[in-house]
Amino acid sequence: MNGPLTALHDRVCAVPYSRDAAARGARKLKTQALVYLAAAAPRQAAARAAVQYRSADNMTDRQGALMVLCGLDVPERAELLADFHGRYAGNALVIDKWFSLQAGSLHPHALEHVKELAGHSDFTLANPNRVRALYMGFAMNQAAFHAAGGAGYRMIADLILALDPVNAQTAARFVPPLGRWRRIEAGRSALMRAELERIAATPGLSRDTSEQVSKSLG
Repeated sequence: MNGPLTALHDRVCAVPYSRDAAARGARKLKTQALVYLAAAAPRQAAARAAVQYRSADNMTDRQGALMVLCGLDVPERAELLADFHGRYAGNALVIDKWFSLQAGSLHPHALEHVKELAGHSDFTLANPNRVRALYMGFAMNQAAFHAAGGAGYRMIADLILALDPVNAQTAARFVPPLGRWRRIEAGRSALMRAELERIAATPGLSRDTSEQVSKSLG
């Protein structure tokens, strides 16, 4: 069953790096094959992703392999996340990606990972790019954000309230994910709306955030 995917991955891995269209397409397909393989055979995908990561001669391959590993509960995940962070420490844009890959992953504990990352030494609410990398990555993670019970909604609402006194404009940008409550089934919709109402009831809310919340509540 996994034969066609592993054969495809082998074939595109054999394409040498180039900037031409065929090679760029091969790099995209290389990681996409791992994505599908991860759903069918996680251990096999993890082993291949680790090889792809370690042998990569370009960021597309290395980042793509790490993205797949982020969604798997395997030893290689922690090992190569640490390697990636150490390898690119000091490169703010790449470290932003390191945060967003984990926040947007298919890992069943993505929400807990985001909570841990919020306490990382490289994270601060004073850095809008870092905040967006972590929390917007999470807010766009449909499985984690919409987890039963509303923990994802509470996390984003808590972020908005913590961020509002520091950077109201950035805080306001996190309201729209909660503002989509009308498009969600009734149970989750009520939880999303309740978080918006909690934000709206907070004294001293900035005009930017207040306007977004009022608009979202309708």
